[in-house]
Amino acid sequence: MAELNTAPNLRSPDDVYERLVTLHEGLTEAESLKVWAKLALTLANHIGDAEVITQAIAVARPRDVPAPAD
Repeated sequence: MAELNTAPNLRSPDDVYERLVTLHEGLTEAESLKVWAKLALTLANHIGDAEVITQAIAVARPRDVPAPAD
């Protein structure tokens, strides 16, 4: 089983953060949400491992919000 790597793994995290912020400049809230979704799906496709993506979803979901039932 593949494991999600949550250890720091970017050479230039500040540069990546700046690109993520810049990605949303000039967009409406609806456009910004679509961009986030497109980015998430593009990265999920790149990862290509449903188990790792499921682990990432668990990390990203707020802990005080229960997960929906299957």
